[in-house]
Amino acid sequence: MSTLTVPPLLSSPRDDAMHLYRAFKGFGTDTSAVINILAHRDAAQRALIQHEYRALYAEDLLKRLTSELTGKLETAVLLWMHDLPGRDAIIVRQALIADILNLETATEVICSRTSSQIQVFKQHYYAKFGVHLEHDIELRVSGDHKKLLLAYVSTPRYEGREVDRNMVEKDAKALYKAGERRLGTDEKTFIHVFSERSAAHLAAVDSAYHNMYGNSLKKAIKKETSGHFEHALKTILQCSENPAMYFVKVLRKAMKGLGTNDTALIRVIVTRTEIDMQYIKAEYLKKYRKTLNDAVHSETSGHYRAFLLALLGPNQ
Repeated sequence: MSTLTVPPLLSSPRDDAMHLYRAFKGFGTDTSAVINILAHRDAAQRALIQHEYRALYAEDLLKRLTSELTGKLETAVLLWMHDLPGRDAIIVRQALIADILNLETATEVICSRTSSQIQVFKQHYYAKFGVHLEHDIELRVSGDHKKLLLAYVSTPRYEGREVDRNMVEKDAKALYKAGERRLGTDEKTFIHVFSERSAAHLAAVDSAYHNMYGNSLKKAIKKETSGHFEHALKTILQCSENPAMYFVKVLRKAMKGLGTNDTALIRVIVTRTEIDMQYIKAEYLKKYRKTLNDAVHSETSGHYRAFLLALLGPNQ
């Protein structure tokens, strides 16, 4: 569900390609024109613009954008030019092969995606990089965190809203026995439940757990696990209940305190704009009594700010 509104009198992808070419010509780039076109085109339109640009000018538009733009704006625009699964593949691959592993980012992307999104992004991953996602996880991740991610990316999960109440209760009991009730933690049970159950089922398990044991499953995870494994479990759980609120927290953390984590800011805005940005904006306003647009406006500047705000759409 996109929040992008395409300006009236929408030009064709061919016209867009010609306008972009003109924006690159002469002394300096007309960056505003580039933003006005690209920020208001959906994934299918962006793909057609790239196709037309190559046909007209025998040049790759992404390469041209790389040479015309710089810094954070370049990072954001280049990520935006890909479709959703292609983007996820790029983000996770970069996180897993970096000299300093960014397991937090890889975990966020993998554990916040639905089963069907993961299947498509795995195909893109292999097509782009010639290796399976599982291979890179196997190589770069360790321990229970690795076991959970491998199980999560390879298990198809039901995506409907129906739940089996008996099964929900069974899982709540199993998780209690595997964690709070015993000395030490039976991580296998957590991995099994969190990688195989649907989002609706997990949300129901959380509610049943609270009713049965007077404690939230999130608190139990915090008490019983740690590090990246804890982060992965909490991400799966939060996204089963309210993915928009999960991303609100990631955005808030990126903008809180001294300095801004622009990588996280770009990642969330660019990857969620065509999925659930209107819900994220509504949750942000509800939780912090400030619009997300205003928060982004105060943390960014220049063309980079203009581009992110264009993706966010109306300030509401």
